[in-house]
Amino acid sequence: MSLSRKRKKELRKLQDQANRLWDAQQVLVGEAATVAKEARRQLGNYSREQLVPQAKDTYGKYAAPYVDKGMAVSKQVVNDRVVPAAGALVGSALSVWDAANDTRAKLAEGRGVSFAGARLPVIEPPKKSGIGAGGVIAIIFGIAAALGVAYAAWQTLRADDELWVADDPLRAPDA
Repeated sequence: MSLSRKRKKELRKLQDQANRLWDAQQVLVGEAATVAKEARRQLGNYSREQLVPQAKDTYGKYAAPYVDKGMAVSKQVVNDRVVPAAGALVGSALSVWDAANDTRAKLAEGRGVSFAGARLPVIEPPKKSGIGAGGVIAIIFGIAAALGVAYAAWQTLRADDELWVADDPLRAPDA
């Protein structure tokens, strides 16, 4: 298919107009970026000079007394209730642990355990075979973690055409 001289001339003229429009758009986008940068700078200044001091004053006036009171009450509850209760709990757990260790030592020596004057026989625990519930749970968590890592790697390394940017964004499109 051959184009006439007139059509070729019209197409060149149209291409020149498109190139001029493209250049004008690139200049406009550059100026818009400059305006946006200056607006961001002015917004940061306004935030530092106006909003932050006002927010601090408002916080100090309205919220700070309640936060201070809450912190004081929390500290009092921790010191007066939680620490003593935790100490009692730890002490009880340690005494149970000591009693269990003592009983375990008696069983290991073969003396058995006496209860209300009667001697209880020593019972041997059954032998374990195979993997337990904890092992199964650990395997499941390991497989889930491996699958998560593999999925994250796949998402990172997959080829996605929408993520690529053209090498020369300022070049005018061909007509």
